[in-house]
Amino acid sequence: MTTEAQHFIGIDVGTGSARAGIFTADGQMLASAKRDIAIFFEDGEIVEQCSNDIWRAICESVREALTSSGISPTAIGGIGVDATCSLVVIGEGGKPLPVGPSGDPERNIIVWMDHRAVEQARRITRQGHDVLRYVGGTISPEMETPKILWLKENQPETFRAAEHFFDLADYVTWRASGSLARSSCTVTCKWTYLAHEKRWDPTYFQAIGLGELADEGFVRIGTEVVPPGTRIGGLTVEAAREMGLPAGTPVGAGLIDAHAGGVGTVGAIGTAEENMAYVFGTSSCTMTTTKSPAFVPGVWGPYFDAMMPELWLNEGGQSAAGAAIDRLVGLHPASGEAKKKASELGLSLLAYLSQSAVRQSTSASHAIRLADGVHVVPEFLGNRAPFANPDARAVIAGLGMDQSESSLVALYVAGLSGIGYGLRQIIEVQAGHGAPVRRIVISGGAGQDDLVRQILADTSGLSVVASEAAEPVLLGAAILGALAAGLYPSMPEAMSAMTRATTVFEPASQIVALHESRFRTFTRLQQAANADA
Repeated sequence: MTTEAQHFIGIDVGTGSARAGIFTADGQMLASAKRDIAIFFEDGEIVEQCSNDIWRAICESVREALTSSGISPTAIGGIGVDATCSLVVIGEGGKPLPVGPSGDPERNIIVWMDHRAVEQARRITRQGHDVLRYVGGTISPEMETPKILWLKENQPETFRAAEHFFDLADYVTWRASGSLARSSCTVTCKWTYLAHEKRWDPTYFQAIGLGELADEGFVRIGTEVVPPGTRIGGLTVEAAREMGLPAGTPVGAGLIDAHAGGVGTVGAIGTAEENMAYVFGTSSCTMTTTKSPAFVPGVWGPYFDAMMPELWLNEGGQSAAGAAIDRLVGLHPASGEAKKKASELGLSLLAYLSQSAVRQSTSASHAIRLADGVHVVPEFLGNRAPFANPDARAVIAGLGMDQSESSLVALYVAGLSGIGYGLRQIIEVQAGHGAPVRRIVISGGAGQDDLVRQILADTSGLSVVASEAAEPVLLGAAILGALAAGLYPSMPEAMSAMTRATTVFEPASQIVALHESRFRTFTRLQQAANADA
């Protein structure tokens, strides 16, 4: 790496958009850009995307961010990538293959939130194979082997024709560099790769009905697995042309998007093992690192080398978090008028509701009193952790006939507290199985609001730390670029140099009793809703 090439690109592919950010060697973001990506919803919980559309959005974002930054393309020392844990299916010659009933080959991605493979996931779980010890005992329909099994059973032509099954982050690094190397993050967390033993377990694939993948030597799902940030190659001539960068620019092995948020935050204060990374976006993800493996029922992992080198990772979260709050407030009759007012003030609806809640209270902590009698279990898309129940559903209790904006604010605050109580359940279960934490370090678009941060502190009982980075997920990806370029010798050193903490939100002692009471109500409603599940 030349002296000039001291800037790094982080690429983040979320559910609704692809983004690129340009960062300095100390973690300052110079510019960013994003492009929306298409998403297709079908009946039966089918959700699909297009890899070519995502690649277009990535390249356009990189070019715009580079132009906005004012630096030369030759100043870029490396590129890092993160993405949702969606399944990409590629056929001969790199052509996309159809993955759903539409038959459209451009729609070749089964999105992470797609739950078409619920029955396949149940069957796999009933097998009780030993690898399930490393996913909390229960395989999720959001993971990749149930989705591939669904393809085999429902679209056998696509299954047979597929040359590569990629996690989305690995697809992007392959498209950029031509390397088929997979990240130990993606394949360990979502594919049952045993990183601590550096192997796939063929007996698992044979037991669940995907023995072909094992018989072929796993060539379609990855034979080279490397830690995140490992340089897997450089930009190909074609990819460099599309991005407006020099060919050969180093590309690092990627991360799942939530894990990039962890890399961009947990090194900002204390030690990584003391901190839970909480990435609060469309869904939420919790990541806790330990020196020894902690087996936590209902929580994914322990995964070795999946986020931090030589450490174990436990991954929980909520299948709908930011999306659950959007869904919740959208049900209220006053949401349309409130959205109009928010727009006139240049605010999002949720930011407007947060401001209204704080304005009506003596402090952010006391906003919970606005939700008196209103309770929400926001499990619109099931419970990812700690109950691993995709059939769980939301509960809204305590609503009357009031259709005013004030009742909308109360519902919003109740929904946020429900997210916090779900987080508390994950924290308590993990602590009881050897993975305690001292604080929460937050990232993600939905976690940028101060009211959200304070309510999460109050409901969980732990300090919530905001990082200095406005875009910690993009920063986490850029850290991978710095590692690929060889600027820092290890991920902990890169994190120390490129991340910093700012505000700490402490739990308010004066409302502990109120939250204890509301938490008991939350758990009773949750149990009642799932009594027949």
